[in-house]
Amino acid sequence: MSYQPNWNLDVIFPGGSHSPELQAWLTKLEQDLNDFAMKTGAPLPAVEEARLEAVKERLHTYQELTKRLREAGAYVSCLVAQNVKDEAAVIRQSTVRRLSSMLQARAIELEETLVELPESSFERLLTWAEEKGFAGPLREWREKAREKMDPSLEKLASALSVDGYHGWGEMYNSIVGRLSVTVHVDGQKKTLSVGQASNLLAHPSRAVRQEAFLALENAWNEVADLNARVLGHLSGFRLALYEKRGWTDVLFEPLRINRMQRETLDAMWDAVAAGKERLVQYLNHKAKLLGLEKLSIYDVDAPLSEQTETIPYDEGARLIIEQFRAFDPELSMFAQRAFEERWIEAEDRSGKRPGGFCTSFPIKGQSRIFMTYQGTMDNVSTLAHELGHAYHQHVMNDLPHLSQQYAMNVAETASTFAEQIVNGALIDRADAKARAVLIDQKLSRAVAFFMNIHARFLFETRFYEERKKGMLSVQELRELMTQAQKEAYLDALDTYHADFWQSKLHFYITSPPFYNFPYTFGFLFSTGLYARAKAEGPSFAKRYVALLRDTGRMDTETLAKHHLGVDLKTRAFWDEAVREATAEVDEWLRLTPGDIEKTQAL
Repeated sequence: MSYQPNWNLDVIFPGGSHSPELQAWLTKLEQDLNDFAMKTGAPLPAVEEARLEAVKERLHTYQELTKRLREAGAYVSCLVAQNVKDEAAVIRQSTVRRLSSMLQARAIELEETLVELPESSFERLLTWAEEKGFAGPLREWREKAREKMDPSLEKLASALSVDGYHGWGEMYNSIVGRLSVTVHVDGQKKTLSVGQASNLLAHPSRAVRQEAFLALENAWNEVADLNARVLGHLSGFRLALYEKRGWTDVLFEPLRINRMQRETLDAMWDAVAAGKERLVQYLNHKAKLLGLEKLSIYDVDAPLSEQTETIPYDEGARLIIEQFRAFDPELSMFAQRAFEERWIEAEDRSGKRPGGFCTSFPIKGQSRIFMTYQGTMDNVSTLAHELGHAYHQHVMNDLPHLSQQYAMNVAETASTFAEQIVNGALIDRADAKARAVLIDQKLSRAVAFFMNIHARFLFETRFYEERKKGMLSVQELRELMTQAQKEAYLDALDTYHADFWQSKLHFYITSPPFYNFPYTFGFLFSTGLYARAKAEGPSFAKRYVALLRDTGRMDTETLAKHHLGVDLKTRAFWDEAVREATAEVDEWLRLTPGDIEKTQAL
């Protein structure tokens, strides 16, 4: 079967950004939000039984409105991603932002209601919620409400965020969408989006990688002053809100969102730090293979051979389906459905947003995956990664919407686990030549999670501390980023990416802050899961699904204790996962001779 690399959005709302059905959906949603505002703004009945019934009805309505808003928001995000110059889609996105603010105001009123309920009444409500399947999220909701400002101030902050916070995030997308770079590839001069050009940093030719890197640096330099302002205002808004809430630690919110404790985060980073020297060995040897004293930042993902095979989209799809089947036929059938029903936008063309994502449509019970596929093994891994996200949502579709709200760290677990399935199976069955290439790619991913992500975490942590003193200049941002990268990579490179603070979209996302450490968590947590899957065999698939279904109902530490019997606040699990992630360094050193010509001749 031939699979098309373009998604089908018309089954959600036909007509794109000018869809009459979308407009009608948004209009009706706004009307229902206004009606809901009248209900949540009205006093609750004095009699306890009637009061609890009113709260139950409000919770039900809130979940239904949340699903409807998510349906429209996911669709609009797809429209903007596939064509950043679609002005009508950007306008629709602003409408969704405004409706989100309206719903957030209702959520704040519900929070206030939950906080004001007497303990005995709340316990009765929890008993009902337990039967419905969302007692854990409800209890968490109440606890979080107690940590915020007065509800009237929270509603004001939410309303102001539409233009004062989210508006800055949209500004960044507009700035990036207008950028293009010119690069010579395969003897041709090509004008590319920054997303397309970024893919060239893994090109087999060092000349192409270097030209792409320099062209991107020039492009980012042209808009550095604008992006410095955008980042400064985004962080300023967030810090002002933290101050009013009494949150002195910038990690308080991201840890709360990820349902994890600081001890877990510290244990993870300590284990990563202890395992980095193994990856420095890998980086130093890779430099030797490429004929370099040290790698530059644009060499880290370089393939070992300039004759790297291109994997057509159809072939990549079949490879993923096949490897998923070896782990779990259900996962394989799900992936095949995603390809056949065209849930994936993978075409390599200009005008698309950089990066990749997976978004879900809770009413249709479908997902959509966005990426730019250029036929590399890394692209195949990305595709498997995003399908892992989609499968995670798929196994939770029958749960109450409140119990589907899983955190970023465990979301990255499902996606990275899917990558592990594909890459691990390929390594196990490969001959020496292919095995060397595949292990190189696996270790390159470990570098990304242990070093690249750590650099992002170090930069953002230090940036926020400096931002408390005032806006930062472009030069100060570049210095902070360069220092963070040098520290995270143990100074193993000779050239760093000083403008990475501009090129990484995650610094500008206005939903979860610190969009970095959850990736490393997910990588290591999934590595531990994958080791257990290999040890237990096919029976692990059911345990894996059970764990995924609980990700919206348990905090991180409880999830790991309940399903794996491990304590994430101590080093033991993380040390084991780090060892597993770097276990093949010695084998790779043996498989790869001392120069690139010998490597290519394997």
